[in-house]
Amino acid sequence: MPKDQPSIVNVPSMNYIAVQGKGDPNQDDSEYKQSVGLLYATAFTIKMSKKGEHRIAGYFDYVMPPLEGFWWQEHIRGVDYSRKEDFNFISLIRLPDFVTQTDLEWAVAEAEKKKEKDFSKVEFMTYEEGLCVQCMHIGSYDNEPATVEKMHAFMIAQGYELDINDKRFHHEIYLSDPRRVVPEKLKTVLRHPVKRILGE
Repeated sequence: MPKDQPSIVNVPSMNYIAVQGKGDPNQDDSEYKQSVGLLYATAFTIKMSKKGEHRIAGYFDYVMPPLEGFWWQEHIRGVDYSRKEDFNFISLIRLPDFVTQTDLEWAVAEAEKKKEKDFSKVEFMTYEEGLCVQCMHIGSYDNEPATVEKMHAFMIAQGYELDINDKRFHHEIYLSDPRRVVPEKLKTVLRHPVKRILGE
């Protein structure tokens, strides 16, 4: 986990539970809030499989990873926080390495049966993020631009440039539960993809 000063990291390939959607995440009954419910129901089904009949090969007890999100807007390089209704997102929770796509499909079917809801949006996703600049942001989500500005200044000083595109995204990792933590104390890891400036 980063400190509240920017750093350059190389993020390896990881597996995730993922749900894609669109729209303002703050709206009541938003597609985003629904996606989070689907993710946690699936993630807890996997974690608690140790108490049921389904056995996952190589299973060991683990701490539930935090919720994460990839965010983007069409025709915008970065994020325009004033246009939340234009957000596209992929909500994610990292999977332990022992969980296969087959295990996830079992968990989705179990969660769907238990919750009596449609879990068809839940998918297994492998993603290699690669070179990024990251920083811990402390405070409201609406105040993220100040931290992003600091990240970008550091990135340029280190010989990198922003590499957000249709496959590399603005990335947030939520270390605090906004239902339990006041906005000024929220902890969120911000991560942006970068690449070396040509000639550096």
